[in-house]
Amino acid sequence: MALRFGTDVSTAETDYGTVLLDERSGQYWELNPTATLVVKTLLTGADEAAAADALVEAFAVDRARAEQDVAELVAQLRTSGLAA
Repeated sequence: MALRFGTDVSTAETDYGTVLLDERSGQYWELNPTATLVVKTLLTGADEAAAADALVEAFAVDRARAEQDVAELVAQLRTSGLAA
């Protein structure tokens, strides 16, 4: 499923990944380059399988690990209220 951030979430790319700001709470989240790739892929409308494919290609991780990492990141973003 594609990912979208709430209207009260600001993003900024850095040399080290992406920073998210939850404007409701003032809390910052820092995404490493791996998580940034996942988020960028999902924000284009791609599904979690495509995000796992991107990880396998870019970081030479095995498919099972990539799928697990994507699922965990998406769950954390949704649980925190940053993404739908």
